Amino acid sequence: MGRGRPAGENAELFWERHYRGRPGGAARVNPLLAEITDPLHPGAALDLGCGAGGDAVWLARRGWHVTAVDISTTAVERLRERARELGVEDLVTAERHDLASSFPAGRFDLVSAQYFHTPFPLLRGRILSAAAAALRPGGLLLVVDHGSTAPWSWNQDPDAHYPTPTEVAAELDLDPRCWAVRRADMPRRRATGPGGRTATVVDNVLLIERTAK
Repeated sequence: MGRGRPAGENAELFWERHYRGRPGGAARVNPLLAEITDPLHPGAALDLGCGAGGDAVWLARRGWHVTAVDISTTAVERLRERARELGVEDLVTAERHDLASSFPAGRFDLVSAQYFHTPFPLLRGRILSAAAAALRPGGLLLVVDHGSTAPWSWNQDPDAHYPTPTEVAAELDLDPRCWAVRRADMPRRRATGPGGRTATVVDNVLLIERTAK
């Protein structure tokens, strides 16, 4: 979606370049993930597009068994190292997946897709549908998307369209007898980006529960 990728570069190389160009170490948890999951009883979680690993580590330190996946080998290796440093390596399984062609095995109580955007063509709806199908009954699929362009975003396309929660739910086309939308809103928050820059951003939040097998 949008601009930001050099001509001729594929998704794996793009995200490898992205993470190699960023320092390793501590990463912050995404605030909406923390807000929504903090009251939950820990179980098995799947982190789609784990990136720098802040979400996976935060969940693991609260007792979740986390499978974290990313297309970038650098991101996956750094997460493994960070989990070892913090003593949660037994709770974090980091795997490299190109979700366009492979999906992690398992059944989950939580699937988190935080800002699961890419400048490359991707059948995102199919991947999120597979994530919903991987939930156990009572499990939650949390999709948090950008609803606006931050000044530091790789996507500065002025014509970018950010799907609303309602549009994302419609694309998934889940059977209402088995899945229920528990939250669909577009809150605003003050965000901090690289170099300490701040901006007001919009998040598109969709929370779906699997209510039956």
